[in-house]
Amino acid sequence: MRFLTRNLLWKLLAVAIAFAYWLNVSNEPELATIVSVPVEYKNFPKSLEISSDIIESIDVEARGPSGLLSSLPNSGIAAILDFSSITSPGERTFTLMPDQLRLPRGVQLVRTIPAQLRFTFEERATRKVPVSVPFSGMLPEGLTVDKLDVDPPELEVVGPQSHVMALGTLDSDPFDLTGVTTDTERTLSVYEAEPEVRIVGKPQVSVGIHISRKGSKSPEASNGKTAIRH
Repeated sequence: MRFLTRNLLWKLLAVAIAFAYWLNVSNEPELATIVSVPVEYKNFPKSLEISSDIIESIDVEARGPSGLLSSLPNSGIAAILDFSSITSPGERTFTLMPDQLRLPRGVQLVRTIPAQLRFTFEERATRKVPVSVPFSGMLPEGLTVDKLDVDPPELEVVGPQSHVMALGTLDSDPFDLTGVTTDTERTLSVYEAEPEVRIVGKPQVSVGIHISRKGSKSPEASNGKTAIRH
């Protein structure tokens, strides 16, 4: 009994405030709205990769009091997918349910757009891929690129197995030959156009070119070796 009467005035005030809030909400008109919410993933399988399109957000149609709906875009809600059941490669379908969205109390989920998400999982693979260096611009007349050195000549990539194995080369930024008259070395960034594949480490190479006069033979050329190499 003493516990119930302790701070009685504060308890009665809290009840009154809660009742006033409920009364205010209950008198608000019920509306519907559609908001875009992010998709978040947890318990991602360590040895697998998603090889299909990554879904970043979905649309949520919700119904509830106008006051609650107006604050919905800033409420921090997200669609949370749990990948703990994924242990092997293949296609998996996830149906979005209300408990995955954690909508504020008083807001009812009508539907999600889309209602289901499907992903393709593959084994993670790594592989070293050769780097190709394109040229831009032109050397002054009478000069030619006699030899090209790329360090390192290959970079390691990681990603879904099918995407990694399909890669032919990685492209660096163009080496601009404009105004080059002597042997030159530059650091160039390397780009991977495949969004599911990532370059391991620093995506850069050191590129050196050796310049000679047209018609002159380099030691490599006179020995029957390829003068230009990647």
